[in-house]
Amino acid sequence: MDLFELLKAAILGIIEGITEWLPISSTGHMILADEFIKLNTSQAFKDMFLVVIQLGAILAVVVLYFHKLNPFSPKKSQQEKRDTFTLWGKVIVSCLPAAVIGLLFDDLIESTFFNYVTVAVMLILYGVLFILVENWNKRRKPKVETLSDLSYCTAFCIGLFQVLALIPGTSRSGATILGGILLGASRTVSAEFTFFLAIPVMFGASLLKMLKFGFTYSGMEIAILLTGMIVAFVVSILAIKFLMGYIKKHDFKAFGYYRIILGALVLLYFLVFANV
Repeated sequence: MDLFELLKAAILGIIEGITEWLPISSTGHMILADEFIKLNTSQAFKDMFLVVIQLGAILAVVVLYFHKLNPFSPKKSQQEKRDTFTLWGKVIVSCLPAAVIGLLFDDLIESTFFNYVTVAVMLILYGVLFILVENWNKRRKPKVETLSDLSYCTAFCIGLFQVLALIPGTSRSGATILGGILLGASRTVSAEFTFFLAIPVMFGASLLKMLKFGFTYSGMEIAILLTGMIVAFVVSILAIKFLMGYIKKHDFKAFGYYRIILGALVLLYFLVFANV
């Protein structure tokens, strides 16, 4: 058992757990981290690991929001159970655009856009958009202040924004939160709905990657995968709690500035230092 490889997996799990829920692009950060933290595995396993590690992050949402997401809870009234089924209906409707585009163009997107230039440009572009949208949104009163107020039409439109996140560096949570705000949802509703959208999206993406890789793993590969997922789960719980507390008092502009600075540093590193 190579403890150094497990340490690398744990570090990647920390990065995934933090960046999956904050609107700063987990895929972008994982691609960048791979430049410095090289797992001693096959490229096929590494590509699968960087996606499937997200299952640990997803379990954090399931645990934290289990009561809200469980339509069979005996503690809920019949109306609350119906509302929960309705919420899942909106989640499914919202997932359809990204599911269709992702299945059709997954290989093309991965071969074309999974590189540092795309990541850096998307980090900067959406960083600017976060600042502009928050400035524009400053004096607007949200039309949608609870998840039950969210219509199927609005949910589908948020799903269209999620398609943008197929490009690495965009941030799935960033795109859908921005979409929700633009469509009149409060920051809290936008963030929570984003968390729930991640459940079917990431389970689907992870299953697709696992099917492509196959289900034959060495003992070390299983240890690396489990380490990354467990660490991502623990860190995700902390990250989600932090974000939900943060947005009650602050807007998303700080994340916009972070994205712009990181994107600029990425370009600088790869254009200058990586060629030295």
